[in-house]
Formats: sequence, C-alpha cells, structure tokens
Amino acid sequence: MKRFEFSIIASGLDPEAEDFEQRFYDAGCDDAAIAFQKGHIIVDFTREAKSIGEAIVSAVRNVQAAGARIDRVEPDPLVSLSDIAARSGMTRAAMTQYSKGQRSRGFPAPVARVTSDSPLWDWATVAKWLFQHDRLSRDEAIAAAAVRAANEAIRSRAGKLEDALKGSLKAYEKELDQAA
Repeated sequence: MKRFEFSIIASGLDPEAEDFEQRFYDAGCDDAAIAFQKGHIIVDFTREAKSIGEAIVSAVRNVQAAGARIDRVEPDPLVSLSDIAARSGMTRAAMTQYSKGQRSRGFPAPVARVTSDSPLWDWATVAKWLFQHDRLSRDEAIAAAAVRAANEAIRSRAGKLEDALKGSLKAYEKELDQAA
C-alpha cells in the first residue's frame, strides 16, 4: 500500500460544536488533521491505499459519514507557473521557458486568467505533458488526474463518486500509456 496526501475541503458542520473533531475521528478520519480556516473545514489526509482513487473515494465517504458536505479535493487543480515548478521540482525560470515554447513545444495553454499577468493552468493537463516529456512520474500525473476527476464528480454531484473516478482514471491511465 502507498501513502497519498491530499485535502478535502468541506462545509456544513459547526466548528464550535463540542464533538466537531471527534465526529471525523469516529467516521474513519483518524489519518487526517482537521482544521477550520477561512470559513471551510479542511481535512488533511495522509491515507494508505492501493491507489490515489481508492484513497480519495474512501476519504470522501468518511468525511460525509462525519456529516460534512464535500466542496472539493485539493491540491488545487489550478496552478501558476510557480506552483508547477514547485510540484515538479523544476525552477520557475524553466517553467516560464516551457510555457513560452523556448525549451519544448506543445506546453498546455493556460485555462484561467489568460489575459492577466498571472495566468493559471490545469494541473492535470500540465502533469500529463510533463510526464510525456519525462519531467514528472506517472504516479504524480495520475494523482493530478484523480483530483481533477474527483472534483468534476463532486461538482456534478455524481451519484457514485467511485464509479466516476474509476472511469476517468482508467481513461487517463490509458492516455498516459499510449503517450509514453
């Protein structure tokens, strides 16, 4: 089993309640740190599982069992060039060169704040590109895709998060294997 680190951002419970943290512990979040920041419940997991998808699905179930509503999974799927550099272990300068096509062609286009001085990229798309260019591991690219798939399922309030996540990850893994 591997260990996976991620956070679930949730809402719907009173952080002032006497049993606030205990509810999470009793629901199976004994491998997480619970906090309340900026109006959100933050559940930081270090979860052992066979796959990132399995880890996220089980954590979502546990947080829901505590009575909280799942808002999203992090690390944040939108990233700046500085975020990309930090997540990939590369320098900010190198990422700037990649984004401008000075080191390699085909770097993904930003998806948000495109017209600003600080655009944002979709981490799963960038992670796939970095994997294809031997700059990121397959596991890291899959983890990025898992967080994106989980958030898409949460946004659409898919009835079965597990099924949605498994389907998305199988397709993504197939894409990665074909691209390698």
